[in-house]
Amino acid sequence: MAPGAPNAAASAAAPKKILNEEMQRRAEIHEYTSTANPPMALIPVKAHLPTLHMEGPSRIETFDLREHLQVKYAATSPNLLAAFIRVCTGESVKSSAHATSQAFYVIRGNGSSESEFGITEWAEGDLFVLPTTSQPIEHRATGGAFGGAALYWVSDEPLMRYLGTLPEEAKFEPTMWTRTALLDRVEEIRHEPGSTELNRCGVLLGNVACPQTKTLTHVLWSLLNSLAPKTVQRPHRHNSVALDLAVHALPNVYTLMSPQLDAEGNLVNPVRVDWVKGGVFVTPPGWWHSHHNESDEMAWVLPMQDAGLYTYQRTLDIRFVDEEVRNADQGRIWGSSFSLKRKDRHASYNDLRATAEDHGHLATVGDCPLKAYRAAEGGGRPRGDDAAAAQQPRE
Repeated sequence: MAPGAPNAAASAAAPKKILNEEMQRRAEIHEYTSTANPPMALIPVKAHLPTLHMEGPSRIETFDLREHLQVKYAATSPNLLAAFIRVCTGESVKSSAHATSQAFYVIRGNGSSESEFGITEWAEGDLFVLPTTSQPIEHRATGGAFGGAALYWVSDEPLMRYLGTLPEEAKFEPTMWTRTALLDRVEEIRHEPGSTELNRCGVLLGNVACPQTKTLTHVLWSLLNSLAPKTVQRPHRHNSVALDLAVHALPNVYTLMSPQLDAEGNLVNPVRVDWVKGGVFVTPPGWWHSHHNESDEMAWVLPMQDAGLYTYQRTLDIRFVDEEVRNADQGRIWGSSFSLKRKDRHASYNDLRATAEDHGHLATVGDCPLKAYRAAEGGGRPRGDDAAAAQQPRE
């Protein structure tokens, strides 16, 4: 052994450090009622202007709100990062992300994107998604207005950064929705019976890999929504953040948004965000928002959300104002709407009650089923302290 070389046997036998004191210094204990909803950085109402992809050299323009979100990595919302990719005709741009899901919508132009999966050829109005990639994606433009093509790019890289992890497997195959297929389906829906009674006329983009959530990917969600001339789409809200791309809009097309409604279902002191063709704006989570088209042409918007993840967790909780006002008038407050559609809610709760009764595990407060409660040991009804706890309302 060379002089001064470490003794492997001695190192292996050295006692390991006791961590208790160091670990306890990192621990915090908070009073519940003052901390259950902790003050956090607000998600701002911000816009990413289309001039960023209409002029200048080929490049990526990230919609980076990290300072507002108080994180150390690029993010537009807690889970998503949006960007414009400008590619001048005859040139190429490479993009890469540590993400499980990447979506690309073609704002303008023609071209192709080459990844480890192959080459995707695209034109204006097409949308495609790619799973986790180990190599950069190269985007090439063959033509387009303003000197080239433009892509709207959204990934879930901030979610990966927050979790401190990297994706290990592809959760879906590369998938594409063409402009023609999307518009044809919208037109079909527009002529279906009862379409005039719908809150909106649009199509949700689903993926065969997501049979339960029916979403773009297991994390991402998107809707191509049309807004007819001289119409208003009444307020709704959801727990996911929306990163809305104005696909087409004339002046006087806009969204009003507010975290609060009055008793009649009107937005309280709303913020107005005008749709600018090719621009993106942020709709914060939980905010009520309505869409208004005072122009003489159809307007189109393509929101990108992390609602695939929320839908899977049963926490998306999308609500429409007219139903909420009716429920309030009737003295009803629903805790969550997740997968329970309007007319199915009572039936679903009755099914829950029947299932719980069949197994002898129904715990109630009044007529409200709380939980199908199974004892920890061997099934059966709750016993002892568990039985008493099952009868108590829970926060």
